[in-house]
Amino acid sequence: MKKTFIAASIALTALSGCNSDDTVQTYTEARFATFNLSFDRASYEDLVSEMSLTNKEQNQLVRDFNKNALTGDDLEKAKKVIQIRNVAEIIQRVRPNAFVLAEFNNDGKGEDMRALNGFQDNYLAYSQKDETPIFFAYKKNVATNTGLQSGFDLDNSDSIADIEGRAGDDAWGFGDYHGQYAFAVFSQFEIDEANVRTFQHFKWKDMPDGKGNAKTDNIKIATCEGLDKDNNKINICPEGKKVGDNWYSDMAWDQFPVSSKNHADIPVIIPKANGEKEVVHFLVSHPAPPIFDNAAKHNTQRNRAELKFWNDYIASETYFYDDQGHTGGLAAGSNFVIAGDLNADHEMGDGDQEVIGNLLNSSLVNTRATIGDYSPQSLGGRYCLDSKVCKQDNVNTPHPLNITSTSGLRLDYVIPSATLEVKGSGVFWPVEGQDGYHLVFDESLNKDYPHSKSVSSDHRMVWVDLDLSK
Repeated sequence: MKKTFIAASIALTALSGCNSDDTVQTYTEARFATFNLSFDRASYEDLVSEMSLTNKEQNQLVRDFNKNALTGDDLEKAKKVIQIRNVAEIIQRVRPNAFVLAEFNNDGKGEDMRALNGFQDNYLAYSQKDETPIFFAYKKNVATNTGLQSGFDLDNSDSIADIEGRAGDDAWGFGDYHGQYAFAVFSQFEIDEANVRTFQHFKWKDMPDGKGNAKTDNIKIATCEGLDKDNNKINICPEGKKVGDNWYSDMAWDQFPVSSKNHADIPVIIPKANGEKEVVHFLVSHPAPPIFDNAAKHNTQRNRAELKFWNDYIASETYFYDDQGHTGGLAAGSNFVIAGDLNADHEMGDGDQEVIGNLLNSSLVNTRATIGDYSPQSLGGRYCLDSKVCKQDNVNTPHPLNITSTSGLRLDYVIPSATLEVKGSGVFWPVEGQDGYHLVFDESLNKDYPHSKSVSSDHRMVWVDLDLSK
C-alpha cells in the first residue's frame, strides 16, 4: 500500500529488529536518510562549543530564553541550542538507522570528532520533548574541499586569498574556512572502514563529458566562452581576457577537483534476521548549488559534474581513482543507497534537470523510490507554499508533495539501488496543527524566517525504508 503523505506519522514508526543481552541485533528493515542540518557556523570552534554544552547547561539557557531573560551573546547561544535540539528531536522522531549529516562543520580533514561526539552525547542521547533518545555506534567524519584554499585566483579578481584568509571564491569548494559546510555519516550498522572510498582529489578534467565523447570537453567549462539567447558565442571574461582564453590557469585547472566537498562510498554491514549480512554502499555527497555563479556558470557546471559522478560510478565506469589509490567505479550488482542534499530538482530550478533526471530514472536504481509510489512525500511542502511562508519562486512546482526545502524544490534524496526492495519513505514536514510543527515553524526564534535555519533547517529530513526480510 502506498505510504501515507503525512510524514510525521511515518516518523513515529519504529523499525523492526531483535536483540537481547547475548545476541547481535538483526534487522528485517533498514531506514536510510539524509538531513541538511544547517549547522554552518562562523567557525568550527563555534560548533564545537555549542555541541559541548552539557544537558544541564542547555536547560538553563532554554529556561532563561523562555523567560526573556537573555541578551547579547547568551541570547544567540540559546537560539543555537534550541535549533540543535529541534534537529535532534527530528532525528529522534524519524529514527534512521543510517543518515547523512550535511552542513555539519568539521576541521577540514575530518579528523576532529569533538562536534560529532558532542552532538551524540549531549543532544541525541537525551530525550527531546519526550522523544526516545537515539544512539549511533558508528560515525564517519569526511574530509572536505570547502574552504580549502587553492592558492590560485579562481575568481579572476586579480588577488589570491591567503591560505589563512576567508575568501571562499578562491577555495576548491566555497567556504569561509576549511571545514565549513562539511558532511558526515551516523550509522547504527558497522561501517566497513577497510573498504571506504573517498574522492576528494579526483580531478574534474579527468571526467568524461557525458555527451558521447570518450574524453571530457571541459575546455569549454574552463574557458571564458558563453552563449547569448541566440546561441552566439559571447565574451564573459573578466577585463583583459577574450573568448577562448582560459578562465583558470593551466596549473589551476590541472588540480581542480570535481567535488566541491567530497564524494564518499561508505559500506555498511547489516546483520539480517535470516543470518546473512547485507552490505550496502552508502554513497554520499553534497554538490555545489547551481546558483551564486560566476559569469561562466561554473557552479551550475560543477553541480552537473558532481551528479554525473554518481551516474557513472554506479554504472561501474572505469575512469575513477580514489584518494586511497584504487581505480574503477562500484562493482556491478552491488547494493547501494545514494544520499545527500544534491542541490538539483529534475523539473524546476537552476540545476541541470537532465542529469538529475537521468539519476532518478536510471535502470540501476529502484525507481519506485525516486519517481514512483514510494518517492518520499509530505503535505508540509505544499502547505508551506500555499501559506506563502516558503519562497514563492517555485510555487508552480509540478511535484509539491516531493519538495524538501523552503525553496519549493526537491533537493534532498535517498536513492536505493534496483537490487534493494523498498517498503516506505517520507519527508519530515508536518503542517500547522500537526504534532511536530514547532520543529519547522517558530516565530520566537526568527520572526522574519520562522520556517528556516533558525528553527531547525531550511531543508527537511528525507528517508527511505528498505525491506530486508528476504
